[in-house]
Amino acid sequence: MRYAVVIEKAGGNYSAYVPDLPGCIATGQTVAEVERELREAIRFHIDGLEADGLPVPPPSAVAEYVDA
Repeated sequence: MRYAVVIEKAGGNYSAYVPDLPGCIATGQTVAEVERELREAIRFHIDGLEADGLPVPPPSAVAEYVDA
């Protein structure tokens, strides 16, 4: 599955979250680090949902850039 993620500059590091997986977040010192951490967080989050017998939300969020 391919989920949209949001990565934001947060002070001295970066934070990221997955709109389709509430509570699935990660932080890192660089964009590359937060991407690695978020991949792991997504796997952990999905494993937890499955272990609890809960449905895994399908990817539905869309990310686009808009020129202003």
